Amino acid sequence: MKRFISYCFVFLIPVFTFATIPGNNNEQFYPKGKMDTATFAAGCFWCVQAQFSQLKGVEKVEAGFSGGFVKNPTYEEVCTGKTGHAEACNIIYDPSVISYDELLAAFFTAHDPTQLNRQGNDVGTQYRSAIFYHNATQKDKAEYYIRKLNDVKAYKKDIVTQIVPYKVFYVAEGYHQDFYNKNPDQQYCKYVIQPELEKFRKVFKDKLKNP
Repeated sequence: MKRFISYCFVFLIPVFTFATIPGNNNEQFYPKGKMDTATFAAGCFWCVQAQFSQLKGVEKVEAGFSGGFVKNPTYEEVCTGKTGHAEACNIIYDPSVISYDELLAAFFTAHDPTQLNRQGNDVGTQYRSAIFYHNATQKDKAEYYIRKLNDVKAYKKDIVTQIVPYKVFYVAEGYHQDFYNKNPDQQYCKYVIQPELEKFRKVFKDKLKNP
């Protein structure tokens, strides 16, 4: 499935690059070194942070919370599922090196966007799939890819990823940042994140900082 999804994006990205979408050309002429931000929720943020940190052009990945109604939530509060927040990552990247289209390709490869309010054994609204768009172009691209992926039936079920405006992002506690690299022998890291990370690296082997 992962390889098939990767193949779909190899086909879809060039199509989308030349699609008539307002503001779509801005990224093609982005000044080198000028950073932009993508915000994704794709299950446990430990795994998402470990995956996206591998990609060339990604300067920083912050684990945190977004999409809810409680101000400055703690990890424990978000885990109750009562804050409305999703575990999410702010991905600061250089568009002259990696495009938002490619980050979307990584997003849809990194998790199963057909699972509603869960990823595997991680269950709850805090583990939902969501794209928090920062501008109209990001919104249009997210909608375009979801429509195309559903059209080609890349998954057995329709994608349930939410596309919602970015409002506020609360950075998680310090011990969550770079959790996988700091705790490689922790059970969750070893048996859940590591296998997913290895699959991710195989799909994006040509985009890795350290192949």
